[in-house]
Amino acid sequence: MSRSVRFHEFGGPEVLKIEDVVVPDPSPKEVRLRIKAIGLNRSEVLTRSGRAATKATLPAQLGLEAAGAIEALGSDVDGLAVGDRVAVIPGEIARGYYGEVALAPARTLVKIPHNQSWQDAAATWMAFATAWTGLIDIARLSAGRTVLITAASSSTGLAAIQIARKVGATPVALTRTSAKAAALFEAGAAQIIATEEQDLVAEVARLTVGKGANVVFDAVGGPTFEKLTEATAIGGLLIVYGRLSPEATPLPLAQVLWKDLTVRGFGLPTTVARDEKLAAPKKFIGEGFASGELRPIIAKPFPLDEIVAAHRYIEAGAQFGKVVVTV
Repeated sequence: MSRSVRFHEFGGPEVLKIEDVVVPDPSPKEVRLRIKAIGLNRSEVLTRSGRAATKATLPAQLGLEAAGAIEALGSDVDGLAVGDRVAVIPGEIARGYYGEVALAPARTLVKIPHNQSWQDAAATWMAFATAWTGLIDIARLSAGRTVLITAASSSTGLAAIQIARKVGATPVALTRTSAKAAALFEAGAAQIIATEEQDLVAEVARLTVGKGANVVFDAVGGPTFEKLTEATAIGGLLIVYGRLSPEATPLPLAQVLWKDLTVRGFGLPTTVARDEKLAAPKKFIGEGFASGELRPIIAKPFPLDEIVAAHRYIEAGAQFGKVVVTV
C-alpha cells in the first residue's frame, strides 16, 4: 500500500484526502517511481473543483509532474535502471503523482543530475517545456524580438522570461500590480508593465517605439486579450496556452485582419505525445540548466501532509514561481 491524494467529490481544497492505495507493477513501457517531490499546477485546481474542460471520474487522483527514484522497470524499458533519479515531462494524462509511489511512462522521463535537488527537478518540466513549445517551437523566437509574457510571476511565465533571454529576445513581463516588479527584474524581465496601474497598449508602444510586440505569450485570455492584440506588431503572433480568466475571451477581428495577426493555441500534451518532439526540448532545457541560463524558481515547498494548504496557497494567487510538495 502507498499513501496517495484522492478526492471523492468536486469542491475546494478540503476535498483532498490522503488515502492508502495499491500501486500495481508497471506495464511493459512504464516504470514505478518512488516520488520525492511533486510540482503543483493550476490545471489541477480546475480538475479538483470540477471546472476543468473534461470532468474527472470520481474518485480521482491528481498530479501531472513529479521527480523521484525508479524502483521497478517494465519489461520493454531501455536506457533506465532501478535507482535512477528522474523527472517526469508532463502531458500525456493525469497520472496521479500526488503520492508516495506512482506509475510513469518511461518515454516521458528525464534523468536528473545528482547536483539538482528533488524540488528543482519537480519544478522544471511543465514550466520550461510549455515555454519552449510556445516560444521556440511555435514562435521561433530569436534575438531582437520583443515578447509580452502574461502571468509573468507564474512558473511558466518565469521560464518564458529565461528562455527569451537565452535566445537574445526582449521579455516584457505583464503583472497586475507593481508589487512583484523587483522580483521580476531579478528573474530577468527586461521591462515590466503593471496592467492595473498602467495603460498596457501605450506602454508597449513606448517600449517598442510604436512598433508593438512581435510575440505575445498568454496564459490568461479574457477581456485583456483585446488589448494584447492592440499591443501586437503588424504580422505578430499571439500564442495562448492557458485560460486563467473566468471571463470570455474576445476575438478582435478588425485588429486581426488589419494587422495580419496570427492567433495560435496549443497544449503541451500534443508535444509530449510525439517522440520526435520530445528530443528537442530535452536538449534545449538540459543545455540551459547545465549553463546556468535556466533555473526553476520555487515559491514555497509544502510537505505531502499539507496538500490542502498547498492548494489554498495556489488559489490565493500570490506565489512567485512554482509550488512544490515534498514526499
